[in-house]
Amino acid sequence: PKPVGAYPHAKKVGELVFLSGIGPRDSNGKIPGVEFDEKGGISSYDIGVQCHAVFANVRTVLESAGSSWNDLVDITVFLTDIRRDFDTYNRIYAEYFSSDGPCRTTVEVSRLPTPIAIELKCIARAGE
Repeated sequence: PKPVGAYPHAKKVGELVFLSGIGPRDSNGKIPGVEFDEKGGISSYDIGVQCHAVFANVRTVLESAGSSWNDLVDITVFLTDIRRDFDTYNRIYAEYFSSDGPCRTTVEVSRLPTPIAIELKCIARAGE
């Protein structure tokens, strides 16, 4: 999806690629795994579906920037409900990374700029 503001998805600086916060929105702006009520509020969401979607988006942005999934060195993960979602997120994360994968920090935030439950901020090595 397009960024929600005036910023790039990725910026190469020297031998590193820095990603802006990447969420699970698809290329049409829809948020996988989210159900809205009649007033437009979130009635429910599936963190598992959002995890898989955000990882796919990160992979796409990395490849577009000339990097790759295996070049990730650091990830900061923002969850809107760490108590509810951490176990599911952690299990799915382990499907994508081993214990010698990128460094990782996970924090809870009160909200994100769009009605999503997860966002990733990443740093990767630049491709050759």
